[in-house]
Amino acid sequence: MNCFHLEDFLAGWIGGASSVIVGHPLDTVKTRLQAGKGYKNTLHCVLTIYRKETISGFFKGLSFPLASITVYNSVVFGFFSNTQRLISKYRYGDGRHPSGMLDLTMASMLTGLMSVSLGAPVDLVKIRLQMQTQPKPLLAESFHLAGSGNGSGSIPMHSVHLQAQAQPTYRGPIHCISSILQTEGVQGLYRGAGAMLLRDVPGYTLYFIPYTLLRSWLSPEGSASPHPCSIWLAGGLAGSISWVTATPADVVKSRLQADAMHQRKYRGILHCIRHSYKTEGIHVFFRGATVNAVRGFPMSATMFLTYELSLKFFRSL
Repeated sequence: MNCFHLEDFLAGWIGGASSVIVGHPLDTVKTRLQAGKGYKNTLHCVLTIYRKETISGFFKGLSFPLASITVYNSVVFGFFSNTQRLISKYRYGDGRHPSGMLDLTMASMLTGLMSVSLGAPVDLVKIRLQMQTQPKPLLAESFHLAGSGNGSGSIPMHSVHLQAQAQPTYRGPIHCISSILQTEGVQGLYRGAGAMLLRDVPGYTLYFIPYTLLRSWLSPEGSASPHPCSIWLAGGLAGSISWVTATPADVVKSRLQADAMHQRKYRGILHCIRHSYKTEGIHVFFRGATVNAVRGFPMSATMFLTYELSLKFFRSL
């Protein structure tokens, strides 16, 4: 039996696209809370974004994740499913053998390790675009213009200050990537990758395992395939569990990735943790946890439901 199935990647791509559209507005709020300043709580952040930037503020940076995170989710779900089958084949001699807890844990952790290589640059660009709330500092220049004669032969000079039109730091995803490469090099695209590794290895373990267990528990006994409602609920709960537990590492990752926009504050993961704790207290590492819990449910529910339905469709062809 061939353990590699292409339909897992295709279904992951479709599921990824649907989850990005559903989850991006709250993802923007989460990023602003974790890496921004001046927000008292989730509601205040939402109202501030809406008042200053209108509804379009919630969709800043959407084009890039829509194009890239769909590919990212395709690779993640395809890698996880194929790795799961490969482990079952070598352990039990059959790739279709039900995976045990150890098998699921191993496949999830390997998926988390793999995801950082592709996900770190994607997350970095998304966060830089989401954090783009203020334009570049305005450039002011003074010109001295000759005034009217005053009869004494001298000509008074009038100073006129002209300000260049404000422009955002990054004009779009491509310009953002180009700017990072020019100013920070290739390693700049992987800023925060260490914190992302700390987030994703346990994060994916607490994503796929709860989903698999909950889907099994919610499915009627003896049913050939789980009901869509069971998939939706299991996926949503798994997403909330995963994102809430990953919040501390996610806060550190977001701060490191947003840090280099203007003036670098953090020298690394440990310095970011120490500095954040000293200046804002322990609660800073749970900033955005509520948004993560709320956002994680519909985003993951949509992801898993679309993935499973797409997979069922492809396998029926």
